[in-house]
Amino acid sequence: MATPPVAGAGMPSGAFPGQQAQAAREVNTASLCRIGQETVQDIVFRTMEIFQLLRNMQLPNGVTYHTSTHQDRLGKLQEHLRQLSVLFRKLRLVYDKCNENCAGLDPVPTEQLIPYIEEDGSKHDDRSANQIRYATEERREVLEVNKKLKLKNQQLKQIMDQLRNLIWEINSMLAVRN
Repeated sequence: MATPPVAGAGMPSGAFPGQQAQAAREVNTASLCRIGQETVQDIVFRTMEIFQLLRNMQLPNGVTYHTSTHQDRLGKLQEHLRQLSVLFRKLRLVYDKCNENCAGLDPVPTEQLIPYIEEDGSKHDDRSANQIRYATEERREVLEVNKKLKLKNQQLKQIMDQLRNLIWEINSMLAVRN
């Protein structure tokens, strides 16, 4: 999660001439946002380290502690806090530069950024009308098929009843004959 070096942040201006030329070409809003994201990740990481150091420190509440250990931990804590303030300054610079780059852009209403809301209402009306018409036709066809199916079922039932009666009569005649 290391961030690329920034000129003026403790580095001489001619430290990496190839990287500076490349950085000058690639400095756009998207790369600034990526640098800002990495900086935020570094801030979170440093903050977690600070809390870890604070958790491991003992409070001087009557317990004997070694001064050298305390001074060492205090130095580490101060170093982390200094690095954290540098990261916050870097984040502020990135934020200001992004705002400067985006100052000329026209703001787009949030509603237009949502992909399922369309700009043209007539397209939406036509499409929904077509969908409603299609659904109505499908429903009508299903109802017709259901009516035909009920009619066929009734006819089959009548035929089955007639066959049952015929078989019954044949069996009774055979029984009488024997």
